[in-house]
Amino acid sequence: MESASAENTNRLKPLNELTSEDQLLISMCALARERAYVPYSNFKVGAALRCDDGTIFSGCNVENASYGLSICAERTVIVKAVSEGKTKFTKIAIAGLNKNQFVPPCGACRQVLSEFNNPNNDMIVYLYQPNGTNVVVTSVSELLPLNFKFDI
Repeated sequence: MESASAENTNRLKPLNELTSEDQLLISMCALARERAYVPYSNFKVGAALRCDDGTIFSGCNVENASYGLSICAERTVIVKAVSEGKTKFTKIAIAGLNKNQFVPPCGACRQVLSEFNNPNNDMIVYLYQPNGTNVVVTSVSELLPLNFKFDI
């Protein structure tokens, strides 16, 4: 998984400058990260998703001995929300740790996030390193500018 380095972005923000609601979202993704099932890679990732009505879902990555059957935290949290009837999202926070780099969503997760993104109200993405004091703030459209859309 490719990681975004803070030096490559001008979107690095101190965590304490975010709203209390956004700090809560980030703390929930960090807690979800601790529940990750990663016996093969030990690469824990957590995500927390805010719906347009304020509801928050959290999820973690779950590995499988057959690696292709593993699921990322971002897709876990999207599936949880959709299974509960929610399909409109405003923000997602992702906590991962890869040395000193922020961990962005993989390509598959970017495409899944774009499925539920409203281009008129672009979903904000927070990338967080557990126990860090900064976050990278970006958006789904910035992470996947040429997303696939199925039009009949």
